[in-house]
Amino acid sequence: MTLGAKLLAAAALVTAAVGAETGAGATMKAAPPAVIAIPPPAVAPVAPVSAVGKTAKAEREPECMRIRGAVACVGADDSDRPGITIEDTEPDKSHGVVEYYLNGYLGTKYMIHHLAGSGELKGTRALGRVVTFRVARYEGGHRVKTSRWKTVRNLTKYPVPRHTQITPAGARAQSKACTTVAGAALTCFNERSTKIFACDTSADKREVRAEYFVGGDPTARYEIHQLAGPGTCGKAQHGKLSISKYRAAVFGERYRYSTGDYRYN
Repeated sequence: MTLGAKLLAAAALVTAAVGAETGAGATMKAAPPAVIAIPPPAVAPVAPVSAVGKTAKAEREPECMRIRGAVACVGADDSDRPGITIEDTEPDKSHGVVEYYLNGYLGTKYMIHHLAGSGELKGTRALGRVVTFRVARYEGGHRVKTSRWKTVRNLTKYPVPRHTQITPAGARAQSKACTTVAGAALTCFNERSTKIFACDTSADKREVRAEYFVGGDPTARYEIHQLAGPGTCGKAQHGKLSISKYRAAVFGERYRYSTGDYRYN
């Protein structure tokens, strides 16, 4: 082999080596390096302190309806007005009343008359999960002013269930004492976890009511108005507060048809 041929062969070898090195480098650059993804630590979202404070405060504040002379409220257990309450706010001849339905059932209406004059609250904590209520003002037995109805979700820890299947026979079986009037209205109660019933026993258009006082307090009169028709009963609960005195009544249209005398327990 001549010298020129040897030089050409050597140059070809150098060129091939350089080309091989360049190709390998390109291949290494094209393959991305392996990356291990490390997820960030889980962090629970933190609400601003001001928002938390407002939420807690909103849960504690009662829902109220007001008219001149009376205020009715439904509040959570940790509010300043737990349960349902009625307050008389003016020293006049009228008195405040709260009217309410429980758990969306319109077959039984409940009422609490505040008879103590202006000042302290009257009410009960035995409520359902949903309460529809309004505030009214009465002069004697006549309603003179009302607010609109309002429905709220009650935040009590131990709500009473919806009662729609109680019959007069069932009420008698659960009760310590009963009284009737005009053969149409039946009022019964017991005193173990005190319950009181108002039952309609006559197939007519009249409405039956139980009117009663609890815990020996003469300044708050409670009422159950049974609106669902014959063979049905409304029920209220008062925990450890016993019934002080009670009577049954029958109303026709807008007037009192007959009323028994109060019986003392």
